[in-house]
Amino acid sequence: MRELKKKDKGQEEQADPEAQAKEMLNKTGEKNLNSDSAAEGAKEITKNKQEYDALWDRFVRLQAEFENYKKRSYKERIEFIKFANEGLIMELLGIVDNFERGIKSAELKKDFDLLHQGVDMISKQLYTLLESKGLKKIKTEGEKFDPHKHEAVEVVEDEGVQDDIIVEELQPGYTLNDRIIRPARVKVHKCKEKKEEDKEENIKEESK
Repeated sequence: MRELKKKDKGQEEQADPEAQAKEMLNKTGEKNLNSDSAAEGAKEITKNKQEYDALWDRFVRLQAEFENYKKRSYKERIEFIKFANEGLIMELLGIVDNFERGIKSAELKKDFDLLHQGVDMISKQLYTLLESKGLKKIKTEGEKFDPHKHEAVEVVEDEGVQDDIIVEELQPGYTLNDRIIRPARVKVHKCKEKKEEDKEENIKEESK
């Protein structure tokens, strides 16, 4: 029995190196696996960093392009405002030329009637041009007073006249494309109130 036990013990001792070898192999495999995982992680980090750098570079370039676009747009807007009235001024220059020619002609001939006719013609030419651009004169005389279109500068009282009727235009008003740019200054009629005596007489007559 002792010999068998010794033999079993010897067999166990012989088996120990194999188990130890397996254990060493397992540990080596784990180390290799950990090493592979670390390498994969490093590759992933490098890839993410490259993608981040590319996106950041794109963002910086887009921001620079947007800043250049804003500066360019601002410059173009300033230029547009500066020369927005160029077409209108070119058309007005023709009227100015006619005006100057009319003055010179009247001075040479000493004919004020001719000057008056020339000024009247130029005035009509100017109004025609402005109307073609959307300018319209606000109606006044005979119209009912409208505080949105008219500015009452003077009020005239009179009996037997309807209230708030415009009787005289003191300064013309204008609309541009149906928007009021200057109200007309006008004189407005107000119905004159009767004296207290007249009122009392009317009451007495009505009571009879």
